[in-house]
Amino acid sequence: MGLLVFTAGKQAALAIPLICGKTFGMKSLKILVLNGPNLNLLGTREPEVYGRETLDSIAQDMNACAETLAGVELEFFQSNAESDLITRIGATRGAYDGIIINPAALTHTSLGLADALKAVADVIPAVEVHLSNTHAREEIRHTSLTAPACIGQIMGFKGESYILGLRALVRHLRAYTSPSV
Repeated sequence: MGLLVFTAGKQAALAIPLICGKTFGMKSLKILVLNGPNLNLLGTREPEVYGRETLDSIAQDMNACAETLAGVELEFFQSNAESDLITRIGATRGAYDGIIINPAALTHTSLGLADALKAVADVIPAVEVHLSNTHAREEIRHTSLTAPACIGQIMGFKGESYILGLRALVRHLRAYTSPSV
């Protein structure tokens, strides 16, 4: 059995036992990972911008990360159709605890996607991720219509953006759903 110790100043310490990587008393989390247009082409589409990772390899890496976080289940969905993504977001209430979304080109153009994220934001927080740093690209990509509906945005780290987004979302969800000590 391991021991995780949190300290507050020099006087207080809180120790939490860790057994087999499990965290006790924490709610299991179900997270929807949404991917927008053309992300099904990752690995072959503009690898100098997006990298050589495929959406499947990113999903494998995310699942491996989720296992280390204990009690995190991921579901993946990709669509080239804006309406499919909007419909999935609208169906998240009661089914998911959070969303990781790469809206791709819809980031800069879709009020509908932004409105869908806002409509569930009171109970389903979202993190927006991007493979590339959109601020280092064409000016049209500098504005995100969807980011204001999200609790955070991570970009520019290729597939690692998804891992960083997952860790941040899980930390956020556990901070707001864990019982007070």
